[in-house]
Amino acid sequence: MTAPVLLLDTYSLFFRAYYALPDMSTREGEPTSAVYGFSALLLKLLRENRGAALAFAIDAPQATFRHESFAEYKAGRAPTPMSLSAQFPRLTELIAALGVPAFRVPGFEADDVLATLAARARTEDCAALVVSGDRDLLQLAHGSVRVHFVGRRGKDALVYDEAKVRERFGVPPQKLPSYVAMIGDSSDNLPGVPGIGAATAQKLLATKADCAALLNDAASLKSARTRELLLAHREQILHTEELARLRSDAPLGDGTPWAAPTDSGFGALAELFATLEFKSLTARLEALRAKAVR
Repeated sequence: MTAPVLLLDTYSLFFRAYYALPDMSTREGEPTSAVYGFSALLLKLLRENRGAALAFAIDAPQATFRHESFAEYKAGRAPTPMSLSAQFPRLTELIAALGVPAFRVPGFEADDVLATLAARARTEDCAALVVSGDRDLLQLAHGSVRVHFVGRRGKDALVYDEAKVRERFGVPPQKLPSYVAMIGDSSDNLPGVPGIGAATAQKLLATKADCAALLNDAASLKSARTRELLLAHREQILHTEELARLRSDAPLGDGTPWAAPTDSGFGALAELFATLEFKSLTARLEALRAKAVR
């Protein structure tokens, strides 16, 4: 059985690793917990998906089209801890060592890069696994693409396909942006409609493709209160839906979108692990490397 392509939401996983582990450092005091946790997850994924190709999606430092459209987008998030910021150069070294595609597109979020890669995988009928701790990515879990959702602080990961998304949210993956437009998303600071909760949103979207279709047919709603709420927040709803919907047109260039690590890549990663004093991970890497070259 061919392994799925692994599409990694780099910063989401890096942040999850940092908050999941206690402080770690080298003998010289360099902090390493986020790099360690990220590396451990990467090795686990490669071990469970032998021979898999992969690609990294990385947020660009510039503001995105969402920030330009909505100044309060993701406002209120806590600043990045210094002990985590100090580890970003090592993350860059790790990705460079593997020598596989890594995409950072100005004006787009890593989520949009992943949506673009996922769309390509579906076009090519290629199985792909998007790996993230960000719920926004669940809208990609359809067709040949699934989402490996990494749990917080040691919780088990869950793999979502379209049926699993429907089971959890009551709507298919493609309607999650419309669902968010109804109930809001505090993590991204996106507003919902006051007075409309998850159950109502599910019912409203059951027979409608998106919020525009729902609003255009608002006159048919039996509940006058719901109708008034929707129409009073029409522009907000459509704007939030647009912000929540991932774009699949990030310009990625004409190169190979994903690739399997080579033996030289594993070798470079082993050198980095030695520098960071990751003895246990070095043993796992060598076991993985031995199987990869057979």
